Amino acid sequence: MSSESPPSPAAAPWSALFTGTNGWLALALTGGVALHAINVHIVTTVLPSVVQDIGGLDWYAWNTTLFVVASIVGAVLSVRLLAAAGPRSACLAALAVFALGSALCAGAPSMPWMLIGRSVQGLGGGTLAALSYALIRIVFPPVLWPRAVALVSGMWGVATLCGPAVGGLYAQAGHWRWAFWTLLPVSLLQTLLVALKLRGGAAGQPRAGLPLPQVALLAASVLAVAAGGLAPGLALQGLGVAAGLALGAAAIAWDRRASVRLLPTGATRLRSPLGAVYASVALLLVGTTTEIFVPYFLQTLHGHTPLAAGYLTAAMAAGWSAGSLLSSGCGGDRAARLLRAGPVLCTAGLLALALLVPAGAGLPARAFSALCGVALACVGAGVGLGWPHLVTRVMTLAPSGETGTASAAITTVQLYGMAIGAAVAGLLANAAGLTRPGGLAGAQSAAVWLFASFALAPAGAALLAQRITRRAGREAR
Repeated sequence: MSSESPPSPAAAPWSALFTGTNGWLALALTGGVALHAINVHIVTTVLPSVVQDIGGLDWYAWNTTLFVVASIVGAVLSVRLLAAAGPRSACLAALAVFALGSALCAGAPSMPWMLIGRSVQGLGGGTLAALSYALIRIVFPPVLWPRAVALVSGMWGVATLCGPAVGGLYAQAGHWRWAFWTLLPVSLLQTLLVALKLRGGAAGQPRAGLPLPQVALLAASVLAVAAGGLAPGLALQGLGVAAGLALGAAAIAWDRRASVRLLPTGATRLRSPLGAVYASVALLLVGTTTEIFVPYFLQTLHGHTPLAAGYLTAAMAAGWSAGSLLSSGCGGDRAARLLRAGPVLCTAGLLALALLVPAGAGLPARAFSALCGVALACVGAGVGLGWPHLVTRVMTLAPSGETGTASAAITTVQLYGMAIGAAVAGLLANAAGLTRPGGLAGAQSAAVWLFASFALAPAGAALLAQRITRRAGREAR
């Protein structure tokens, strides 16, 4: 493996991805991600209504935390599931688990039941997301990888149209449960597409054991941080964060000497290009997890309806999709510049939200909504601009014989960043006054602390981008 990151190659035209058999394969791969993304936006939109109906405000962020922890388990299992069952059966199994979780959420009589359903959803959704990245390198030639990765990211743009509409309309009508029931016929359609268009048989990947100790440590890491957010007093809350970070470090240390790896060789060293890429993925995703509280802030502080708050929040995902699709055809020095600029844009968007959301900065309602939407879009675009090139670099930097592990690890690291981000967001929001004193004052305080603090994560990714693009920059000069 090279000690420096190779420049991103220029991608093939979009027409090559949508022509003939490639088109059906692309649709089969991205449909599962679209379903997963639509679900994320549905839940983000309906959660305030769920809390009003069945209670559990203290557990608000746990809906995302447990969903993502289960998704990490699903992502890890995806490599072995793909090897044992092949593309078609693996995707069908993941869709079945996702549908079961959706049904559990739809029938939830209380928040604990909802959290169980979200965990089952996460297991299926994480498996679907990881399989999409793993199958890109199997079914498409390398020249199509940037376009395919961008298309997978673009499914979050589809979700911005469908998710808030489904969730918001049902929430406003007082029927939030039907937002989850709606996912079942969509899952059935995706099941039919996968059954008809994806091939069966083994995927030809090595059937190694499972990295269970590492997965257990990662899950414990996230849960320790989230549990700290429910503890009384800042001292115990801080202890939860410290314990969670220590468990995450232990997972990395274990993985370095394990015979069955969770991450490919070099992924746990920040000085290696591969390690810097994975760390950037995690930090960028931490920044985006502020999204889970945006609908609550907009409805509580600014009187937005569930539908309006859902669509405004979806500007973050729309920015991610647009940035990813627009940048996917870039290569060489242009890709390197986008990798460096993206985290800076993400940081600026979060700092703008810290100023805007608490009190609207004295702006008229329409001006506030417009500026808030732009800031949210900047956060997402900051991730999307470099996303195809980060993922492509993982695939090209992966050591020989570890490409399957490297592909699945993209989703694992992405989800871990989301899980830690969601857990810390819940802890920080509660500590800043979201539940005590609560109300307008608590929400305003929580918004300031949340967005300003989380801007540090993409700022760290901006520093790592210099190392990731070093070789590409030298070659361009």
